[in-house]
Amino acid sequence: MKTMENKVKVGVIGVGHMGRYHVGAYSEITDVTLEGVVDLNKTLVNNVAEKYRTRSFTDYRDFLKYVDVVSISVPTKLHFEVTRECLLRGKHCLVEKPICENLAQAEELFELAKQKGLVLHVGHVERFNGAVQELRKVVQDPILIESRRLGPFDPRVANDSVVLDLMIHDIDIILNIVDSPVEHLNVLGTSVFSDKEDVVNVQIQFESGCLANIIASRATQEKIRTLAVTQQSEYVVLNYTNQDILVHRRSSSQSELTRQELRYKQESLIERIFVHKENPLKLQLKHLVACAANGEKRLTSVGDELKSLKVALSVLDSLKTGRTAKV
Repeated sequence: MKTMENKVKVGVIGVGHMGRYHVGAYSEITDVTLEGVVDLNKTLVNNVAEKYRTRSFTDYRDFLKYVDVVSISVPTKLHFEVTRECLLRGKHCLVEKPICENLAQAEELFELAKQKGLVLHVGHVERFNGAVQELRKVVQDPILIESRRLGPFDPRVANDSVVLDLMIHDIDIILNIVDSPVEHLNVLGTSVFSDKEDVVNVQIQFESGCLANIIASRATQEKIRTLAVTQQSEYVVLNYTNQDILVHRRSSSQSELTRQELRYKQESLIERIFVHKENPLKLQLKHLVACAANGEKRLTSVGDELKSLKVALSVLDSLKTGRTAKV
């Protein structure tokens, strides 16, 4: 790893909506230097470069010699081409999700990174949400999982289905808290504001018997990000936005019969889990740099990275063909 004044040299390819978040997060990490930003929009990239006092480029190939670690936040259709070139040039990479539009390309990139001894991460930023980290400590034997990721339409993501735009986050998290293979998928979806699916509902049945119901929408005029897990003795509710976890445990239940009606009364204890709240993207980039510079162990295995993509692509295939999804 090349360094300058003991700092890792980083850069961002693509400074649109998500890319600018990467630039801002890097600027707050003390052990890196932001060596450059890249975008085809010359006015945009110059403005970002001026704000963060770094170099600007319109061709990412010209900027790679200045950096050791890159964030890649270009349109999904360009992920494979850009990431492959960066890996061939010896750069550690974080690619925004989804890593590729098909499984074969993703496998090729991970194999190339392995051959080159490079770090390749996928931008599943919710993994670094403090509440998700704590959720993994609480969930042991889930029976039912209910996930809702809803919000208004944003034209910038019209070229991707809501499955790859939003739902893939929840698929990734659920697959990592349910220790069981997927047995069956039921898929429904509809288009509202774009040519792609804007609302999708997926039901996953795991071999363990656990059921997961995932709803993703970009046609809902309120932003909702929640995950609820039913276990035998508790009901766990996670709010991604607030980074909060509430655990509901039943303490008593009784009924009272009168001449008019049967009344039920149930009391429960509610425990709020302490969550260390920090910017998940900043934590993700710090982890990337630590893996690249210090050999820190990656948070998620390559196998899990590919598993999440495989399930998401199976959902898309089912929506396209109308056939039952196969994983």
